[in-house]
Amino acid sequence: MNEVLNAIRDRRSIRAYTDEPVSNEHLEILKAAAVQSPSARNLQPYHFAFVSDPEVLKEFTADAQTALARRENAGERVKDPSYDVRYAAPLVVFIFATIPGNFTLVDCGIACENLALAAHDLGLGSVILGMPRDIFHCEFADKWYNKLCPNEKGEFAIAIAIGHPAGTKDAHPVREGLITSI
Repeated sequence: MNEVLNAIRDRRSIRAYTDEPVSNEHLEILKAAAVQSPSARNLQPYHFAFVSDPEVLKEFTADAQTALARRENAGERVKDPSYDVRYAAPLVVFIFATIPGNFTLVDCGIACENLALAAHDLGLGSVILGMPRDIFHCEFADKWYNKLCPNEKGEFAIAIAIGHPAGTKDAHPVREGLITSI
């Protein structure tokens, strides 16, 4: 079977990582995969913030935990002070939508999938993160927009945590009825 199809089939959302950092070589490969993502009309309507500084990640995790715990529908997992929105991954890539358009968020999602598949190909694990959205809609928003997307007028779209997996898991079963063939 084709390597890409194998990666699509075998990739899992990893929620436990070792503390081994992502190498500079792998960082460069991931950056290339991000910017090579296709986009509508080739507008490239995104900005990527690759964050691997442990102190910045620790600060983000603390602010995110504070923001998430305030949610009206916050579950017990999120209210737990030890909850880590990035699952202790040593790298988080934040993707910002920088050019408004009908397909901008789709383009950001495609870039995120490129990163997930590239990480898998490098033997790394990843998990796509939507929960950081809360931090960009609270009193911490300006702080993090200025830090992660300083020269762009962007809006947080999605993030992905990447690192060396501390474990793996089986594939989820696929629901019936997801495809119509005509």
